[in-house]
Amino acid sequence: MTAKAREVEKLVQRGLSDIRQAQSLEELERLRVTLLGRKGSLTAILRSLKDLPAEDRRQLGELANRGKQSLETALTEAGFALREAVSRQAALAEIDVTLPGRRLPRGRLHPLNRITAEICNIFLHLGFETVEGPEVELDYYNFEALNIPPDHPARDMQDTFYFNDQVLLRTHTSPMQIRIMEKRRPPVRIIAPGKVYRRDSDMTHSPMFHQVEGLLVDRQVTFANLKGVLTVFVHELFGPEVGLRFRPSYFPFTEPSAEIDIACVICRGQGCRVCKNTGWLEILGAGMVHPAVFEAVGYDPETYTGFAFGLGVERVAMLKYGIDDIRLFYENDLRFLRQF
Repeated sequence: MTAKAREVEKLVQRGLSDIRQAQSLEELERLRVTLLGRKGSLTAILRSLKDLPAEDRRQLGELANRGKQSLETALTEAGFALREAVSRQAALAEIDVTLPGRRLPRGRLHPLNRITAEICNIFLHLGFETVEGPEVELDYYNFEALNIPPDHPARDMQDTFYFNDQVLLRTHTSPMQIRIMEKRRPPVRIIAPGKVYRRDSDMTHSPMFHQVEGLLVDRQVTFANLKGVLTVFVHELFGPEVGLRFRPSYFPFTEPSAEIDIACVICRGQGCRVCKNTGWLEILGAGMVHPAVFEAVGYDPETYTGFAFGLGVERVAMLKYGIDDIRLFYENDLRFLRQF
């Protein structure tokens, strides 16, 4: 190895050592200029190659170019490492580790989801199965199969959103009764929670709200079974001390029909503005399944009987939580939602 080659090796090794020990980006830049700049040490050697014999020029040129590549690589890697270190130090400088940490806000179940889950859980323990169905429904399932033909006055009780004469937004979850009974033979024991739609909007009504529909069909089912199931449900939801009563009513798809009231949860039955001084609040409607509904799904009404019931989730939530405006459920006000 010639003296010139040994000089190049020493220069490269010293340069690599200085680069590894550099403490700042400024120091790295000075080393780059000193070694590889226009007047740098290695640059000067490369420029002097033209004055050497051909054989020495080739060997020294290869050695000097490898050294240049090594130095450039080392400078790049050291620069990256120093920039990373500077970024970390800057980030740490902005953090005062003595300050108390910020608590992340905890999410909560929406009160409607919460009460729906509680209702479904009660009926689950009573042996009911939860089913779901389409919100865009056919007129047949929403009305006709439920003993509400086109000219039936009960259609005036529900202001419906129609797409056309046959397609609509369901006004209740009762269509699931028909859909399930078409597919299954008794015994049937289901509840159908879900969104429903009616053209109505004020402090106690919303154009979109939630219902839970229930159906039980088997041999020798009586009104006493209906009363037993709903009594257990009301006591599980509102407490065993809450009284309830059954009032005769009318629904096209049940006969006989009843509305179920509970003792006012605000005044405990003494009479107040909420219960209009009656001491009672309506909570759901129910009745024995009408024979015409069984005939629509091919069940023999002489062999099978059953009962159905339906309740509004919003109304139950308003009573249970003491809420006086249904619109609060849909405004997404965090101050309201944090209470649950």
